[in-house]
Amino acid sequence: MAGELMLIVEDNEKNRKLARDVLQFTGYRTIESETAEEGIRLAREQQPALILMDIQLPGMSGIEALGQLRADPRTSGIPVMAVTASAMTQDRQKIMAAGFDGYQSKPIAVKEFLRAVRELLDRGRGAGGPA
Repeated sequence: MAGELMLIVEDNEKNRKLARDVLQFTGYRTIESETAEEGIRLAREQQPALILMDIQLPGMSGIEALGQLRADPRTSGIPVMAVTASAMTQDRQKIMAAGFDGYQSKPIAVKEFLRAVRELLDRGRGAGGPA
């Protein structure tokens, strides 16, 4: 089911626009942030169904932001997908070990990206997480 609210946390305008355009074209609603701090605030206020988090952000990193989201009962159950240019095997292992629910490398491959988004949404709903 489309229509779910997605939070895109990405400091690069072109990457943010691509994610927004792909998600909105598919029927999802989006909100956006350029910083981890703003993303955390939006997640608490808006309760998105999924957060797409860049890792290398100005100020707080995406990994640090994930720690704050997981520590807050209001956001701890929201699935978070890392979307990052850090595509080396050891980077992916470090990112997944930090507790992300999914991983997509940049530049995104649209079909694979949308499939991964849908899988995380379906898994979150099945586990009693956000719908």
